[in-house]
Amino acid sequence: MALFAIGDLHLSFGTEKPMDVFGDLWYEHYKKIEYNWNSKIKKEDFILIPGDISWGMKFNEALPDLEFIHNLNGKKILIKGNHDYWWNSIKKLNSLYDDMYFIQNTYTKYEDYGICGTRGWINLNGEEHDEKIYNRELLRLKMSLDLAIKDGMTKIIVMLHYPPITKISKSSEYINLMLNYPVEKVVYGHIHSDSKEFCINGLYKGIEFICVSSDIINFNPLRIL
Repeated sequence: MALFAIGDLHLSFGTEKPMDVFGDLWYEHYKKIEYNWNSKIKKEDFILIPGDISWGMKFNEALPDLEFIHNLNGKKILIKGNHDYWWNSIKKLNSLYDDMYFIQNTYTKYEDYGICGTRGWINLNGEEHDEKIYNRELLRLKMSLDLAIKDGMTKIIVMLHYPPITKISKSSEYINLMLNYPVEKVVYGHIHSDSKEFCINGLYKGIEFICVSSDIINFNPLRIL
């Protein structure tokens, strides 16, 4: 059993949003994802998906994308991204498939690891609206971490959609929060290949940060453990 990750799938089977408008790299990218995924991931493996799953605005538009993911190998753990407007009742989402678990104010397990997470946010300009979302997401992350600790988890992997640190910015509150818990790795997305030079991949204050945006990792799920 192994743990993989890939984010920013940006699927659009239920709506018209071809990703190749962002460059030839994205032409029929879902075929690359499907081939690479099923070539290396087995039924018993787990895969983390840190947001930007579907371009669907409504749940029924996103459902074909969720079906696509469901039909891929492995057990999937998902969080919300900034484009996942379709994301609705967490109870409803977690009743859909027995191989997909959606995290919101909660956590799940992989072997002896607690898998925690939330979308996160960035507040570069100190806007009141952004600050409100930033703090709400910070609270959601704390709730997720606290539940894992309550259940006796001594090793944690965090999924965030927004990077908590890049070469040009840092969300200090998120990092400081995670330093109070046994967080070993942070898996994140949001940044794409045209800005990949800003990614932080590696150790920072003892935590390993890993960018898994699909185009940055060539639509090929990355093994985490």
